[in-house]
Amino acid sequence: MNPLVELTGAGYAYEDGPEVLSGVDFGIAPGRALALLGRNGSGKTTLMRLLSGGLRPGSGELRLDGARVAYDRAGLTRLRTSVQLVVQDPDDQLFAASVAQDVSFGPMNLGLTTGEVRARVDAALDALDITSLRDRPTHLLSYGQRKRAAIAGAVAMAPRVLILDEPTAGLDPDGQERLLDALAGLRAAGTTVVMATHDVDLAVRWADDAAVLTPAGIRLGPAHTLLADPGLLAAAGLRAAWSPAVTSFLRARGLLSAHAPGPTTPQALAAWSDPAGGDGDGLAVVAPART
Repeated sequence: MNPLVELTGAGYAYEDGPEVLSGVDFGIAPGRALALLGRNGSGKTTLMRLLSGGLRPGSGELRLDGARVAYDRAGLTRLRTSVQLVVQDPDDQLFAASVAQDVSFGPMNLGLTTGEVRARVDAALDALDITSLRDRPTHLLSYGQRKRAAIAGAVAMAPRVLILDEPTAGLDPDGQERLLDALAGLRAAGTTVVMATHDVDLAVRWADDAAVLTPAGIRLGPAHTLLADPGLLAAAGLRAAWSPAVTSFLRARGLLSAHAPGPTTPQALAAWSDPAGGDGDGLAVVAPART
């Protein structure tokens, strides 16, 4: 499967600083949920900014649909209508007086008609479940509302790839679930979503694929297998994931068949283990031998 956007042989160093990334070959496949993980300073933010055109590789190149990206007005416009980055702090992205005005800014700058802009704003607000906030001043929004408004501004650009930097950071559990529901809706509508996160359990639960930044380079693979590798996680400065550990524990004690998926959350484990509450994740359980 050809990547939508990819870096080939890419390197980058900030002015008067060491090289942050070197010789990076990294692509985003269409239709996959990708989690990007690594310790602070590992290069996650740099990688995301390179992929979205906010930074230009010092070596190598960025390609969109297999064609080299030109860093002129036309080339960057083409890239940013396909790839959108939402930064971690929504206050770095929101600037207009109201939510609708902020979300409309990007589409208006594409030269769309008033009707087309309105349709995009309506769709983006609906996708993020913030239609009721259309006329709300941005400075009166809660933190979670500001997060979703910032994402709506990117969604209104109708990108094929949406890159989110720590989108669940600072949200309470209900806010996290509402945001994940919104992202599930975007994925169902055809948007490829990339999420940078430190939360390994969230990545195991949410992502199809994971990319882990380590001092030895980027490791890419299926999330449920890659993030079950304790050595890799240790090298990346990440905490071991809960779900693979519990799954391994259950299998070792004959409580879970070898190929059945394990519980992805404590709530799923509680529901599965409660005979009156159903099996939660639909796990195939093997009863332990009697002694």
